[in-house]
Amino acid sequence: MNINTLTDRLIDIAIAEDLGDGDHSALACIPADKRGSAQLLVKQSGVLAGVEIAKQVFAKIADDFELEIFLQDGARISPGDVAFKVSGRVIPLLQAERLVLNFMQRMSGIASQTARYADIIADLPTKILDTRKTTPGLRLIEKMAVKIGGGENHRMGLYDMVMLKDNHNDFAGGIPQAVERVKKYLAKKNKNLKIEVEVRNFQELQQVLNIEGVDRVMLDNFSVEDTREAVKRVAGKMETESSGGITLVTLRAYAECGVDYISVGALTHQIQSLDLSLKAFF
Repeated sequence: MNINTLTDRLIDIAIAEDLGDGDHSALACIPADKRGSAQLLVKQSGVLAGVEIAKQVFAKIADDFELEIFLQDGARISPGDVAFKVSGRVIPLLQAERLVLNFMQRMSGIASQTARYADIIADLPTKILDTRKTTPGLRLIEKMAVKIGGGENHRMGLYDMVMLKDNHNDFAGGIPQAVERVKKYLAKKNKNLKIEVEVRNFQELQQVLNIEGVDRVMLDNFSVEDTREAVKRVAGKMETESSGGITLVTLRAYAECGVDYISVGALTHQIQSLDLSLKAFF
């Protein structure tokens, strides 16, 4: 299923959830043929995200509308900025208002949070990754927002990469056993998926280094000093990723160890939506 199909389905669910059997507030007091305009006002500094989703929402609800975009996804924004102006029949615009804001405020909050992390290490080769710590049903747009903010997506779900975390390894009887079974499984299923293995200490790291076929090792809750040593031991044999409680304060120190990636769950699960409003414009 492609991205457009998934976003269409998400928007359909959002419309059905909000509209029900009709927007009785607007239907009761606004003439059906009344036309007007509204503009998206920025009320908080950050990174704008969700403009493309807003276009899809308007297209779903309003059969005839004009959208004049002044700021695109990824733009650095400040209070007072106007992101776009939309014109058309007033009732559909009012029906789309809250949906557009709900999508854009959350996406802009995630993009802004991601940018804060990405900016700290912008001069280093290390990349910021998101995780699967997303809102159920909203993963696609939340991960879109991460990319808009300057981060990269780790994996979309359980299906597009093999990631052997501590529970997998423990239940399988150990890292070597887990990896060997994965390689046999992938060969049997004729699947070409990258394999990542989480390690908790140097003993587990050495087990991974002794195995062929692992593409990336995740250094889970390693200290900065241990991360620096682990990167030396890996020395180009596979990609490295740091994870576990890394904050804005400690981020750069980990990146300076030379890891390829740093994954941060807070990009999507510890964010504040950005303050935006859609107001009538005359």
